[in-house]
Amino acid sequence: MNKKPSYVIVTPVRDEVQHIAKTIESVKSQTVLPSKWVIVDDGSTDGTREILSSYASQLDWIDVIHNADRGCRAPGTGVMEAFYAGYSRLLDNSWEFIVKLDGDLSFAPQYFEDCFQLFDADARLGIAGGTICQLENGRPKVDSLGDPLFHVRGASKIYRRACWQAIEPLVRAPGWDTIDEIKANLHGWHTRTFPNFAVIQHKPTGGADGKWHNWFKNGRANYITGYHPLFMTAKCIKRLLRPPLFLGSTALLAGYCSGYLRRTPQMADKEAIRYLRQQQVRRLLLRPSIYG
Repeated sequence: MNKKPSYVIVTPVRDEVQHIAKTIESVKSQTVLPSKWVIVDDGSTDGTREILSSYASQLDWIDVIHNADRGCRAPGTGVMEAFYAGYSRLLDNSWEFIVKLDGDLSFAPQYFEDCFQLFDADARLGIAGGTICQLENGRPKVDSLGDPLFHVRGASKIYRRACWQAIEPLVRAPGWDTIDEIKANLHGWHTRTFPNFAVIQHKPTGGADGKWHNWFKNGRANYITGYHPLFMTAKCIKRLLRPPLFLGSTALLAGYCSGYLRRTPQMADKEAIRYLRQQQVRRLLLRPSIYG
């Protein structure tokens, strides 16, 4: 790379007193620093506010917003509301990349520099990020790789500016972190997870909500995204014997069906839903698709 890219980060957090310092120290140690990092404290009551204020007083490129406590978590919707509260504070529009980053992560000092080098190597790479891992006996273990040639976990997503402008705004509902990838691919961009760049997530995915609620939320997100019923059925069958045994599959299906029963609004972009379903049918028929 001839020059260091300019990037900004937006981080929604809520009650991350045990982990947020790890994330800040990871960003602070990067070989390429962000031009601005807006951290949105979405009503924390556990001491997160104080940690953020302390770091913001030391680092002038960190901007902290403190939201009032709404009294409960709002998966998907709350995260995106907080994200856009932070996004509105990005007054300098000269950035080349924007990063949505969770507040319970840590990563190597060259993480962003390495990621940007791969963006530089592929001019059509629109969304990407590292592989989310959990620590097991002190060693990183892949949490869930999913479809790495298509899906990038919502905990750490890097958007190229041109791709961002083509797909924004992000949907303020569960499923936002798949809908963005569908729209990106529809517009001719590539999306993928970098398998060799580990991002350590110090709190299990959905840990604050419980396993059943998290899988149910994922199923509802799949409905909102517009998943084809046959593809969703195949996904649930495939997950039947994975731990937690039967629980994840049952909760996924229940969440998906609840969308029909409650008449939950799906993604408004009908062209994107048609595109997604065509790709999912191709996947079921073992034909090339966005999934690989």
